[in-house]
Amino acid sequence: MGCCMSAARVNEDSHAVSMRYEPKTHSQYEPGPGKAQCHKDYEHPINYAEAGPASEQENPTTTIPDLLRRAAETMGDKAAMRVEREGGRADGATPGAAAFAAKQLKVPGDAPGSQPRTNKDAWCEWTYREYYEESRDLAKALIVKGVEQFDAVAIFGFNSPEWLMASQGTFMTGAKTAGIYPTDTPEQIAYKCNHSGAKAIVLEDAHCLKKYAEVADQVKDVSTIIVWNTVGITEDKLPGGQAIVPWPEMIKLGKATENGEIEQRLANIRPGHCCCLIYTSGTTGMPKAVMVSHDNIYFEAACVMGLIGGSVGNGLDINGNPDNEERLISYLPLSHVAGMMVDIICPVALTANPKNNSYTVVHFARPYDLKLGTLKNSLQSIQPTFFIGVPRVWEKISETMKAIGATITGLKKKLSTAMKAKGLAHWQNMEMGGSGAYPCCYGAAEKIVFSKVKGNLGLDCCKFGFTGAAPIMVDTLAYFGQLGIQINEVYGMSECTGACTWSLDDTHKAGSCGFAMPGVEVAVLDADSGTEVPAAKGATPSEAEQGEICFRGRNIMMGYLANPALGEEHVAEIKKKTAEAIDENGWLHSGDKGFMDQQGMFKITGRYKELIIGAGGENVAPVPMEDFLKTHEVAGKRYGISDAMMVGDKRKYNVCLVTLQTKGYTGELAGTDELDGAAALVNPAVKTVGEAMKDPVWQKHLDDARKAVNAEQTVCPSNASKIQKVAILPKNFSVEGGEFTPTLKLKRTVVEEQYVEIIEGMYA
Repeated sequence: MGCCMSAARVNEDSHAVSMRYEPKTHSQYEPGPGKAQCHKDYEHPINYAEAGPASEQENPTTTIPDLLRRAAETMGDKAAMRVEREGGRADGATPGAAAFAAKQLKVPGDAPGSQPRTNKDAWCEWTYREYYEESRDLAKALIVKGVEQFDAVAIFGFNSPEWLMASQGTFMTGAKTAGIYPTDTPEQIAYKCNHSGAKAIVLEDAHCLKKYAEVADQVKDVSTIIVWNTVGITEDKLPGGQAIVPWPEMIKLGKATENGEIEQRLANIRPGHCCCLIYTSGTTGMPKAVMVSHDNIYFEAACVMGLIGGSVGNGLDINGNPDNEERLISYLPLSHVAGMMVDIICPVALTANPKNNSYTVVHFARPYDLKLGTLKNSLQSIQPTFFIGVPRVWEKISETMKAIGATITGLKKKLSTAMKAKGLAHWQNMEMGGSGAYPCCYGAAEKIVFSKVKGNLGLDCCKFGFTGAAPIMVDTLAYFGQLGIQINEVYGMSECTGACTWSLDDTHKAGSCGFAMPGVEVAVLDADSGTEVPAAKGATPSEAEQGEICFRGRNIMMGYLANPALGEEHVAEIKKKTAEAIDENGWLHSGDKGFMDQQGMFKITGRYKELIIGAGGENVAPVPMEDFLKTHEVAGKRYGISDAMMVGDKRKYNVCLVTLQTKGYTGELAGTDELDGAAALVNPAVKTVGEAMKDPVWQKHLDDARKAVNAEQTVCPSNASKIQKVAILPKNFSVEGGEFTPTLKLKRTVVEEQYVEIIEGMYA
């Protein structure tokens, strides 16, 4: 894969990270229109660089089906996927492969309130050869069912082997996948099916089928519904005539079909063709469909695996000893770009490269792990070597651990505090410009505290932990850092096929989202003139040193998909949005405000759409102030605030809505009304959110928090930024409540609409 970079520490007096990559290592662009297109059969040019990882010499382009074929040829008898499934695989196969016998996974712990597990629970396994063959059989069946090249297949359900094989099978037909979030409403499902032009939908179970059936009469082109878990489904078609076909029947149909058509389809696929639609999270309005090509995906995966391999090694365990099985846990939505890249593409890319002498096994979490807070049980069972968590996941883990830590007292508490101080010192030394030194007695701290914490979390084998999809608080990074767990920040978006900046264990800076990935250009452009702004001279950049973060490279999307069947107005709107996203010089505009420091590390300071423009025209960045309220401590205790959202656009002053820590809150679920954690300690006589909303003690507590954030100049730089009033909301923000996207991004306009009376009351 050829895009490994040096992981040597970058000291303060060394060259900046961004200076390592010469201009000839970047993709070549000629000014002018046509950098992106919107039609489904568009072939995107391969934006090669003259040299380096983006060049044809180091990373010649390929297609994803060819990548899976090579993985099957290279590591055919090795495990590709494992899932805990009572009753075994749908095809009746038993998990008897030699690779599985060598790795007897533990059964995860029970979910709260569930029945105890029995010995009949088993981990089922697919080898890479089986993965390839079953995907190919599905592809042949999809062709029989009428899926043409450049069509789409929708996939709806929780992460599973069938989700991955449905993706790979669709790629093999020359069609594109259209992933649907498990939390999507029936209306959103109908929109994505119609917009993508899906000819078939692959879904999980009776629950998904019921949800789809509500809007099936609104879906124009789907004729076949493929179900991988048919328990409770007795009908063979919907009232409108759409056929319901069990997964095993599709595989049987594919096996009985001649190979001529699939071979022709595979030969017709070009690396510049679209293979995947990533529907944006949609914080406002209906989501756009990002078209990413085979080459976009391959290049991104090659860069990512090259960076990780160069830092921690592929085919090595956490101690650097040979172990050619890499493991990851699949639980983030596969319809999101992070889930697609990390769970579907990167494992195949790593395994297909014989130089790595390793293979990656994707293990699937249980559907309720995030909802019920039992992800830790699955982590303990799987012991992943790579783990990605969106910020909210890392934050929930830390909150649980802090609650446990608060119960420790006496000598044990003193020892733990002393050991964590050792961990924090080393974590700080590992930042760019640091010495990398271990403080005295660090080894003892690792043995006494850190190893036990990692084991309890299931991260004792994890070589590389990282986070993306949204900003993470430095407080969270430092918390894990003091426990010997490094979380690396990466940054990008669906439109650049995932990440454009990256951090490594020995090349990172807390609060920064990393350096430009090899072969990818990242620039900070003035929002008005479009010219590049200078690198910031200090930790607090001036306005002249900030601008919009923009990207160019082989990983930049083809464009947003427009469907002519939805009308000329729709096509014109999508073309306009595509032109706004990618300018005539090939720059993809992120909409994020930020800067680059003298070492080439990028940092986000706000989002242009989220900036509050006060009545006097002042720009206010709300996120730093919101994070302060969530993380600041007084006398070692937090304010008990779960989430905060500032309001003040075109207003005389700013106000803030807050939600409180409650039991059962997960981000996906809003939780109960019962106060939890630091919130339960503010006034022990107050037990619920409803009581806190009327309690004088709580009102004074939040007013003190308001004054504290207003006095902190690092987050509140001017009078225009100050918060004048705070109000408690009756429930937490959540996916089920509609305030969060499926990737836990806050829908600010939705919150403002839901709580307009509370907001107007603060301005009355």
